[in-house]
Amino acid sequence: MLNIINVDRIEGSGSGLIRDGVYDQIRADILSCALIPGSTVYENELAQRYNVSKSPVRDALLRLQEHGLVEVLPRKGYRICPISIADAHDLYEMRVLLEKSSVGRACDEASHEQLVSLDKFREVDDGDLAHWVMYNRLFHKSIAELSGNTRMAKITCEVIDQFDRLTFVGVSNTNKIASGERFVSEHCEIIDALQSRDRSKATSLIMKHIQKSRKRLFAVLENPQIVD
Repeated sequence: MLNIINVDRIEGSGSGLIRDGVYDQIRADILSCALIPGSTVYENELAQRYNVSKSPVRDALLRLQEHGLVEVLPRKGYRICPISIADAHDLYEMRVLLEKSSVGRACDEASHEQLVSLDKFREVDDGDLAHWVMYNRLFHKSIAELSGNTRMAKITCEVIDQFDRLTFVGVSNTNKIASGERFVSEHCEIIDALQSRDRSKATSLIMKHIQKSRKRLFAVLENPQIVD
């Protein structure tokens, strides 16, 4: 089974662990919309919420800004970025183009050992939705990294990183167990096609997989409470 560990930053100091913990907590609350999209938040309020000082909160918010989840309001705090339908359309268009190319190149360029390494995504431990979202992100980024094109892989991974909240919202109203089994099943089909180096089938499967994700998300985005 795939055991997911957050390795965004590993530091020996206790302060480093605290900062990573605060980042993880705020990020999880943004993904789950516990911190409402479009709302304004303040360092002191978040410090009280997570029972820490303002310093790790500030660091976490700046990191979240880099991932497009928070924007700084000069002298006014921070804003949880709204979920924009137009931006979601743009991201999905980019994702289809990039992941289709990544899968095709992985079929042609990846070594046997690299393709076998994808077997770790055939199973995933039970967990909350944030856990499943992380599993999904790591799967798609792993394929991008097997493309053999460093620049394309970097851009693809940057786009995939921006999908966490969209993925979370898209599956939030589904049965977690059934959805998890379906996601893993679809991933296994993609892995099978990659390991068989069936470029046509692999690219077709990844496109269908992304289009299903898109359909789920836009069904949820009809809810005006989470839409910009």
